[in-house]
Amino acid sequence: MPRSKYGHKSKNKGGSRSGPRSNKERTDKRYLAPESSAETAFHEPSPAQKQAVERLLDGIGVPEQKPLKPDDFQIEALAAIENEDVLVTAPTGSGKTWIAREEIRRLLAAGKKAWYTTPLKALTNSKYVEFSAEFGAENVGILTGDRKENADAPLIVGTTEIFRNQLFDALRNGEQVETDFVILDEAHYLADEERGHVWEETIILTPPRIRMLLLSATVGRAEQFARWIEDVRGTRVRVINRAGSRPVELRAAYLSHRLQLYPLFNEEGNFNRDIEQFTPEKRRGFRRR
Repeated sequence: MPRSKYGHKSKNKGGSRSGPRSNKERTDKRYLAPESSAETAFHEPSPAQKQAVERLLDGIGVPEQKPLKPDDFQIEALAAIENEDVLVTAPTGSGKTWIAREEIRRLLAAGKKAWYTTPLKALTNSKYVEFSAEFGAENVGILTGDRKENADAPLIVGTTEIFRNQLFDALRNGEQVETDFVILDEAHYLADEERGHVWEETIILTPPRIRMLLLSATVGRAEQFARWIEDVRGTRVRVINRAGSRPVELRAAYLSHRLQLYPLFNEEGNFNRDIEQFTPEKRRGFRRR
């Protein structure tokens, strides 16, 4: 085997190389990388900045406990579910899950079965814990791609893909899916480019005898969506649109590396310019044109 000028045997082309460089990589001391953000001087917040933070945090905390009073759209949805499929579109935090939970309660009391589907394993696990505490662990099962527990329970919580697969299996075997009611949470996933076909197939394959409740905060053209469901399922679909803002508002803020809090927007709803001091351009003294 030919030797290199350093006295080491050289490898054929494509093999591993040896020499001073590789030895140096093994023996050289490795140093920590420099900090990604340059240090900036600390400035005491101005009175205006302090007031802005106080407004941002005002009212945040545990609300006073009050008896639950269902909204009109929740009552309307529960009444419609008795005889129709229902599509509920309402902002996050407005109580869509309450509708599903109350109908599940009625079905379990009548000795019937229900399926609750979600697009995410994390959400499925969360609902499984919530419903187990609500209805008793013996009455709730979970089915995902990597978790199967109490699969014969009257209430099954699982991913939409698993329910769709059960529909395909029942169709191939000439059997019936053992449920009386199915909830499709986050129904707007029908429009997802990669996974939307799962929701489409689920809606098409679910027998009309199984009533369907679809929940979404962001579904578009709800009436058109409902008419399509009626066409493919041969059922009536009630659209319940709880228009308006979120019951629990969102507040955006920026937390600096010195743990200083800045509202992302000012009182006029515009970007808070105080945050610009933390941009790389400002730290380097670069002025935008």
